[in-house]
Amino acid sequence: MAVYTSIDNPELYFQVKLYAGTGSSLALTFDGDEDMQPDLVWLKRRDGSTYSHRWNDSVRGVSKTIYSDLNNAENTSDAQVVTSFNSDGFTLGTSAGSNASGVNNVAWCWKESATAGFDIVSYTGNATNRTISHSLSAAPKVVIIKDRSTTGEWVFGHAGLGFTKFIEMNSYGAAQTVTSRFNDTAPTSSVFTVGTANDTNENTDSFIAYLWAEKQGYSKFGTFVGNASTNGPMVWTGFRPAYVLFKKTTGSAANWQVWDNKRDPENSVNNSSLPDNVAADQTDQEIDFLSNGFKIKTVGHHVNGDGITFVYMAFAEAPFVNSKGVPCNAR
Repeated sequence: MAVYTSIDNPELYFQVKLYAGTGSSLALTFDGDEDMQPDLVWLKRRDGSTYSHRWNDSVRGVSKTIYSDLNNAENTSDAQVVTSFNSDGFTLGTSAGSNASGVNNVAWCWKESATAGFDIVSYTGNATNRTISHSLSAAPKVVIIKDRSTTGEWVFGHAGLGFTKFIEMNSYGAAQTVTSRFNDTAPTSSVFTVGTANDTNENTDSFIAYLWAEKQGYSKFGTFVGNASTNGPMVWTGFRPAYVLFKKTTGSAANWQVWDNKRDPENSVNNSSLPDNVAADQTDQEIDFLSNGFKIKTVGHHVNGDGITFVYMAFAEAPFVNSKGVPCNAR
């Protein structure tokens, strides 16, 4: 049998961690069978409150935080969010937004690796159309860019939209057609392109870019069309998901949505987060995680608007068929 996936154990490259804060330094170990030192840790308090989504990564270094629901510059004054990236987990400081005593939190964590199709690139803007190198050796299908130096929108590019368009990750608005963000140019196996827009290339500003290329059996970045039915579309990914993010691209405003396999270890999966919003876990939007994809079970326009196109990114808990030809089970 031909090899279906080169990644039999996705836990080497992506894991979800649930934890209760302590208010003091907290070293967290992942629950999976494999050790993983993360390079991107995305944290969210599940009670909502007024605390933002926090992104920390190994390229910018600990003590530097950006917030996916805000257009703020990078925060370098709070050194108590993530204090270290460890061989199998990470350590938190005392920040109330990620480690308040007794408060439940979720962390979505990725390891930077060409094998798994994930690269983090830091660059300095020059306000001219240009290409920037990456190390994936494959064309990324998702590119997320944030200006670290000053106020600027989170620019989310997706192959399903085409790189003439983008969506603001810190907003619930629809996709926009503005060629100056990516210079109307899709990424290649060696570079991605930015235009003259301040949000992706303001002169002398520092930027961070997160790039994902698709890896069969581990990650999938695509589109689906809603039908406004509780018997909604089934989206084939080729694996049992551990994480699904998607966003409505046209029509009336709608929040981003994130589901994972830890907050809801059994179907239905109905604890979702809103990356553009500080809100607590949402429990009224249902999907199912299947052995080979996910299925929408909610009528609402945020997740299943009739005739509306959604873009998604998904990462695996287990491949549908591993490299030895052994299939995985449904939940």
